[in-house]
Formats: sequence, structure tokens, C-alpha cells
Amino acid sequence: MWMFSCLLLGPILAQGEDPSVANGELTPPDLPFPPMPSKAVVGPTLADSVNSWPPKRKPLKEDAPNILLIMNDDVGYGAPETFGGPIHTPTLSKVAQHGVSYNRFHTTAICSPTRAFLLTGRNSHNVGAGQITEAASGFPGYTGTIPKSAATLAKVLSGYGYDTAAFGKWHNTPVDDLMKSGPFDQYPTGLGFSYFYGFLAGETSQYNPRLYENTNPIEPPRKPEEGYHLTEDMADQAIKFIRANRALTPDRPFFIYFAPGGAHGPHHVHKEWADKYKGKFDMGWEKLRNITFEKQKAMGWIPNSTKLTPIDPTMVKWKEIPEEQRAFQLRLMEVYAGYLEHTDTQDGKVVEELERQGLFNNTLIIYVLGDNGASAEGIHGTIDELLAENALPSAYQQQMEVLNRDFGGLDALGSQHVDKMYHSSWAWALDTPFKSTKLVAAHFGGMRTPMVMSWPKVIKHDPTPRSQFHHVCDIAPTIYEAVGVQFPTRVEGAKQMPLDGVSMVYTWNNVSVKERKSAQYFEVMGSRGVYKDGWFASVFGPRIPWAEANETRMREWNPDTDVWELYDLTRDFSQAEDLAKEMPDQVAKMKQIFLMEATANKVLPIGAGLYTIYYHPEEGPHSPLTEWKLYEGLTRIAESNAPGFHSGQNSLATIDVEISANASGVLYCVGGTAGVVASSTRLKQKSAFFQRLRNRLKLASVIRHFFSWYQDVGA
Repeated sequence: MWMFSCLLLGPILAQGEDPSVANGELTPPDLPFPPMPSKAVVGPTLADSVNSWPPKRKPLKEDAPNILLIMNDDVGYGAPETFGGPIHTPTLSKVAQHGVSYNRFHTTAICSPTRAFLLTGRNSHNVGAGQITEAASGFPGYTGTIPKSAATLAKVLSGYGYDTAAFGKWHNTPVDDLMKSGPFDQYPTGLGFSYFYGFLAGETSQYNPRLYENTNPIEPPRKPEEGYHLTEDMADQAIKFIRANRALTPDRPFFIYFAPGGAHGPHHVHKEWADKYKGKFDMGWEKLRNITFEKQKAMGWIPNSTKLTPIDPTMVKWKEIPEEQRAFQLRLMEVYAGYLEHTDTQDGKVVEELERQGLFNNTLIIYVLGDNGASAEGIHGTIDELLAENALPSAYQQQMEVLNRDFGGLDALGSQHVDKMYHSSWAWALDTPFKSTKLVAAHFGGMRTPMVMSWPKVIKHDPTPRSQFHHVCDIAPTIYEAVGVQFPTRVEGAKQMPLDGVSMVYTWNNVSVKERKSAQYFEVMGSRGVYKDGWFASVFGPRIPWAEANETRMREWNPDTDVWELYDLTRDFSQAEDLAKEMPDQVAKMKQIFLMEATANKVLPIGAGLYTIYYHPEEGPHSPLTEWKLYEGLTRIAESNAPGFHSGQNSLATIDVEISANASGVLYCVGGTAGVVASSTRLKQKSAFFQRLRNRLKLASVIRHFFSWYQDVGA
């Protein structure tokens, strides 16, 4: 044993069916349903009694659809071949070819809030999810805890009799709860899913993932050397779940939430997938963007009147990349492309299982291509994303020296040995035709994503894109209407908040129907915007995701002096023409609308998402302990509950440890391939007795940036 001290809405109905009745029963407004009354006859003796089991409640229609909800990670609007991009996405194409597509569908520009919107049908700040869980704060819209009054899709559907399962990324559990003893109410299984297989973090290695099954931390079933890849494993697990449902509970429809870590960093994929794209990006990012734009127009994915927005003056142009560095930058992009195709292919394995089981025709598939736009967090391109995210120097020459010396050169990109991210300008190219990238809530490059739905039994295929303005919070109301259930007034005793989303069912078989969503706000760390009846007003915010942090800009930022932009989206699909100077009255009107929306949805104070991640990291989620008693074999302690050696903190630690003679090894380690803090000892002594060693370590963190604890790296 050793001690460590540290300072620190309406249903889809068959013709003539009563909307309040399913299988002859009136659906009650509260969940869970009360027990069905017993029909047993109870007499003084068994001879006077009659055994009878209570009948099973059947709150669903006999033909209630299965639901498969797919959402990938960090994918730009202009990435998929399905809609004019350079990357092969056969599953996205397949679903689109059996259903309908949406070209004005939006997310939040960052992962945790998007997922909260998606799973609850409420605005993310309204359910405490205005920021990633690692950067939660005490402001009501940023606590990182989804309230009981915002029951998730899984909670409601399971109450109506669905089998529910989630696979992949789950970034909505408070980091304070990541302990083997719980609490578990904010884990997927606590929020309505009967089964979970994936990771509880913003990202993880695809080769050595920090996996959970339900609430239990587990290790991958195979090693990277045996061909293991997390996304493939996820698909296999989802297929097993479907088969178990068919074998054991075929009377129950299922809801599967399939959320791969791809194509979020680190970009991990086997070499053969990346090799498919050799030479396909040699033209550079500006020309790639031009090619994609012309294809998007030619296929009718975007209006012919759309204008291609120019590169931001703060972004790097392809001609500015020295010739000797271009092979490195190109390989980074090739790996990303292979990774996205590989991810989409694994999505497709689940869809193929539906076909094998004869379930495809009566399964509602909703495929959201990305939880936000393409990510610029790789800045100048890197073999280790945490170098870029923590503003550490990572010169091209140094990176190539490490690649060539230790890992065999460029072919190591995409392997388990490096946690690479591509150049931020590739992200801009993949967000064609829009401005900006992930983490910007002012421009659609960060928050507009392709979305497709299919349900062959109900939705007639139509290749014409739906252009009604919709948002990820509209998914839950769509599913409730499709299933034909009434949204409960109470769930497990908690009175439910109203849904903020609007069902999209009305668009399925009517491409030109007038849109029903009149307003929607957007906000990410001070970057913000609001949509209202065809108008969009926005503020870029203090952060520039594709550039190193500007300390002066951050310190001096004042939301009251932010410059607002204004766009008429009825004429300007890509936000190419800022009308703010021409229409100051409309700007003032939109600012007031944003303030009303922000107030109603707990967005205020503006900038709260930066409070613990930038201004006061010492007030962020962390263990209250200053002394830990740790024992041999104690592993998988979440970083948030371990001694605080991470960016934004200076820590002085004293380790008291009992070590046998001639012992050597690691005493304490937190981290992984991308970055690590460790203390080790190597002792050579004649005595065989245990000794008490007092080893004083000074581990000073000098890194101060935004996403220092983003990866699931357990102690």
C-alpha cells in the first residue's frame, strides 16, 4: 500500500385507428406503467383458488418499428461521396437510396451538447449539457448532469416495451461519477439503455480503448496485434444484440443507438483503408473544396445559387505548405479518409444484419453523419493530437524524426503508435461550402451535417433533399411520432419538461411542405447564433479553433462588444453574404430573440462554457481528496478522480511507498500513448527487507489550454 498526497408528439396511425389506443388499450400518461391487475382467484386453500398470471401489457402497436439511430463523430458536410464529397460512404448512400435526405440539418458544433439534444429532445443547456462533461461548472446550463425531468429516448421507449442498447461513444456522464462504485444514474444504463458497450469519454484509442460494458470497465477482447479495432468490435456487439433480441424477445421491437468514435481523433485505421486514398488529395485543400462544391451543385445537394465561401484569412493555404512537408500532410488526410470510410462500413454491418433478419423494411433508420463539423483541433497537423490541443511545440522536423526513428515513417500514421490529427485546413475543405469548422456556432461549417432517414414500409424514397430547417433536437419527437406513443407527463415520478424539438414526420412524403421549426439557438463557449423564420444572426466568439490560443484575445474578450453577423438563409444557403451593416434593425431584432432564447434555455451567462476550461480550471470537476491511499493492482481510476496532474494545474506530490529490495517499475501513471505523467523507481539494494521510501516529486504542469483532459486516460 502507498499513499499519494497532492495539492490542488402525434402518432403515425393505420387508417381509421384511434390515436389514443394501441392494441385496444388506452396508453396512460405516466411511466412506468402500473402493474396489470391479477386475474388469479385467491381462496382459503389451493382447492378454492385459481392461478392466473396477469396479462402482459401491450402499449405498442403490433407493427411498431425497430429503430436504428446512427451518429458518427467529427465529420464535415462536404466529406461524404454520397453528397459530392471525396470519401466513400456506402452505408450513408444505401440509407439515402431507400429513404429521404436532409441538407439543412444542424447539430451544436461540439459533441456532448449534440448528444444531449439528440437523446432528450430538449435544448442542451436546458438539460445541463452546455459544455463537455470535463468542463462542467455550477452554472445551471453547464452542470453536465441530465435531470430526471428530461427523460431520454431510451428511458421512454424502454417504458413502452422496447429493448434498448447503446454502442460506442457516450460523452454525457459527469466525470465525478466515473468510479466503480458509481453513482450510475447518469451512465447509459441509468438513462434508459438496457445494455451499453463503448467508452465514457470524448475519445479513446481504437486499438486500445478504455471500454465499459454497462457500468463495468473491461479490457478489449483482443489485442491490436490480433487485428482488433474498436469500431469493428462495436458492430459485432450490435449484431449480437439484434440476434439475442430475435432469439429471446422477438415480440419486442428494439432501439439501437450506434455512435462510433470515428472519425474523431485520434484517427486510427488499418493501413489498407488509408491506402485506398493515396494520391486522391494531392491537389491540396483549396482545390479539393472547389471540386466538392461543383459536385454538390451538380447533384442537386445544394442550390445552384449557393456561393462558395472563401478561406478565412487566419487559415493556412496549401501553397504555404513547404514541398518537403506535403507528403506528411497528404498522408494525414488519407488516413482520415480511410478512417471515415471504415467507420461508415461498420455502420453498414449493422444495417446488413437487419436485412439478413428480414427487419429492414420495418426499421426506422436515422443516420446523422456527424455530431458536428470537421475538427480543426489538429491545428498544423500532428502525430499526437494532445500536442496540438495543449499548444505544445511540434515542429514538422521533430515529428518526422520520431516517426522515422521509432515507428517506421509515414506508414505509422493511423497505427496504434501515434494519435494523429490532420491539418485544420483539411477540416475546412471537408466543411464545403461553409465557413469555419467544429467549435464554431456562428457558421454552418461547425454545425450543419447531412442526415438521412429510411423506413421502407412508411417512407417513399425521394432523391430530392428536404430543405426544411431542422435540428438534432427534432430527432426524439420524430421517433415518438413514428412509434405512435404519447410522450409521458411523468417518468419515474419526475414531471417532464416539454420537448423543445419538432417532429420531422411531416417532411417524409412531402418535399415542399412549409417548415414547422421557427426558431433555434446555438452556443458553444461564447460562439453563438440564432435562427428565426429564415434569418440567422451570429457571433464568432473568442476562440479560433484552427489557431493556437491567443491569450490576449481570450483575456480581453467582452461579449457585449462582439460583432454580430446577419444572413438571409432564404437566399443565402452558405452564409456567404453578411447583411449586418445593411440591416442594423434586423440585427437588433435577432439579438433580442437570441437573448430571449438564451434566457429561457439556461444559456446565460455567455461564456460560461469557458469558465472551468479556460478561466478557472481549478474550479472544474475534480476529486475533493488531497490524499489517496492506492494499492497494487488498482487500475482504471478516471483522471478526474485521481491526483490532479493535468493542464492548468501546478501540483506538488509526496509519495510514501513500501518497496521490496531490487524493485523497479512504475509507481503511478496516468495517461496513454498520446501523453503521460508517471513516477517510477529503480532500486538496487542488498537488503531483502521492505523499506519505507519517501520519494518527493515535483510535477509541474505548465500546459494551459482548452482540452487537456479530453481523452479517457485512466490512472
